Amino acid sequence: MTTFHTDRRRFLARAAAGSAALLAGCDRLSGGEWLPPILERAEHLSRAAQKLVSPRGSMAQEFRETDLSPSFRSNGTSDPADTHYQALAAGGFSGYRLLVSGLVERPAGFTLAQLHDLPSRTQITRHDCVEGWSAIGKWKGARLAALLDSVRTRAQARYVVFYCADPMDEQGTRYYESIDMDDAYHAQTILAYELNDKALPIANGAPLRLRVERQLGYKMAKYVMAIALVDSFAHIGAGKGGYWEDLGYEWYAGI
Repeated sequence: MTTFHTDRRRFLARAAAGSAALLAGCDRLSGGEWLPPILERAEHLSRAAQKLVSPRGSMAQEFRETDLSPSFRSNGTSDPADTHYQALAAGGFSGYRLLVSGLVERPAGFTLAQLHDLPSRTQITRHDCVEGWSAIGKWKGARLAALLDSVRTRAQARYVVFYCADPMDEQGTRYYESIDMDDAYHAQTILAYELNDKALPIANGAPLRLRVERQLGYKMAKYVMAIALVDSFAHIGAGKGGYWEDLGYEWYAGI
């Protein structure tokens, strides 16, 4: 990777982390009427600037096998405390089904075998966590574009929402995250079922996790159980498009 790309990715990652921390520390201010519209406009400006620096179709840097990190740590949940998930894991995920619904012509449920039969991609990329650490891993998974084509996405669909197994709070709120159609159809966006030539470990999101390589780690939902195509976030959590976004993180976490 060139020095320019390294520095740019690190700068953008730190800027996003800083924005998230700033927003997290401004709960009282964001409760007012004047600040949220300003923050929303600032995010749109940030997203526009990101497009100028890195067009949406550009590829994330890929690495060699010799660049792999000695270990790939877990971000977020490492073993979902969910009865249904634990039963699936005990059975080797043989009963797993990825449900796809919403603005599609053919709602469907995919077994792991069916996901393995979809066109796949293998890529060695770097994961940048908002907490400030990075790791390089080799991922293999079904191309999300191929899955969406198989269910025939309707023209009204603007976002892909991922519903996960990991509870995030005492109320049992499951993790959820979203990306737009540009990222959904990007060549490097995959539903990963392997890490470093082995079945995806539970700590890293088994049996299936999202890889959207040009964004920070919190966008790459782990333990994906269902996908829905929607035209807005109006009925998704608090309306910001993701669990952490509803708590103040930026929706577009480009690096």
